[in-house]
Amino acid sequence: MPRMLDVSDEVRAEIGDEEADRLLAGDNAPGSYDCTSCRTPGDSENEHTSTVLFIGDETAVLAFAHATCLPSQVVQVTEAQLQGAVRSISGDTVDLDAGKVVPEQAVLGVTSGLVLIAGELHPALVVEPTAPIVRPGTTGAGDDFLPLLIEQGFMPLSELTEVPPVQHGWSVLLAMGQLHAVLQPSSHGGQPVAWWQAHQPLQVTEGWRAAANKHQQVLMFAAPVGSIGRQPREDLLRDALDKAAANGHLVGAALPLAGT
Repeated sequence: MPRMLDVSDEVRAEIGDEEADRLLAGDNAPGSYDCTSCRTPGDSENEHTSTVLFIGDETAVLAFAHATCLPSQVVQVTEAQLQGAVRSISGDTVDLDAGKVVPEQAVLGVTSGLVLIAGELHPALVVEPTAPIVRPGTTGAGDDFLPLLIEQGFMPLSELTEVPPVQHGWSVLLAMGQLHAVLQPSSHGGQPVAWWQAHQPLQVTEGWRAAANKHQQVLMFAAPVGSIGRQPREDLLRDALDKAAANGHLVGAALPLAGT
């Protein structure tokens, strides 16, 4: 029986016309599946379903998702990601200008939580380095973490009273029900590249995932080292965010959910 599948041009180019046509005809495609994003059941015979192709260094995995959760797309990952783990960025900082990882002594700490803005809960990621991050190609003291993000389009926030603007081209990769990466546009065009990758897929709560699927975006807040800390509860995290914003130490943006 034909399936209600969406096979994007980029997925078709990778798997070939013959395989794509077999999928659309109902061959090699499951009727029921677990959505690779929200992990709830789906049915490709009765609801629009996206084909998502994860490509590693040597192998590729074709997954399925509700079309309302993810568009059909190709996601470049490492072999480790295909095995359920993601490359560690320990001992690295992120080159925000070039989208590359360069050796330095800092790690990006990422905390997930729900943030209440204008009476509605939003899924959020809070990013704080473990050490100051200097501008790529420079040496010496100082912390350019926030200026680099502002140059990329993130907005300085003095208070959390409204949702920050959407940062187009960036996205949050939520796959197999877990948080894998924050993606940024490639400086050379083509597929987005990882700005941050989880050491291993990060578990998020059911409430966080439900809010992400509802809004189809995730709010990302970033602050310099020492501004937020690892807060054990969401109310304490919110207090720390409010304090960082009041002190001029917070930037933010809304990132589409796994958008390309």
